[in-house]
Amino acid sequence: MNPRIRRAKPEDEYYFKEGCHILEMSNAPDDPEVSIARARVAPGVTTRLHRLDGITERYVILEGSGQVSLGGQAAQTVGPGDVVIIPPRCSQQIENSGTTDLLFLAICTPRFIPEAYEDMDEPV
Repeated sequence: MNPRIRRAKPEDEYYFKEGCHILEMSNAPDDPEVSIARARVAPGVTTRLHRLDGITERYVILEGSGQVSLGGQAAQTVGPGDVVIIPPRCSQQIENSGTTDLLFLAICTPRFIPEAYEDMDEPV
């Protein structure tokens, strides 16, 4: 790996089947230890129940407020400055319970790969 700066490109944000918008800030094969993405959940939206195989995920809440459900436990309120730690294969879901976008960093170790994503919700 070489030292460098990765610049976020807001125009690269995309909608992910989980129910949120993702901006990959750092996710590359030459840096397999970690990935960093900004997630954006619109007001009133709840992401699909899912888990990641072999990946620990951390949400760093930047803006907005939400309700996060982990491992079948009761939902808990989260807001700016909170860090949510999600072990591998732990079910997870977040709802934007506020009136503005819920923004958070999703930091994955090792890096996120789509094959690790497992949807646990009922088919739509």
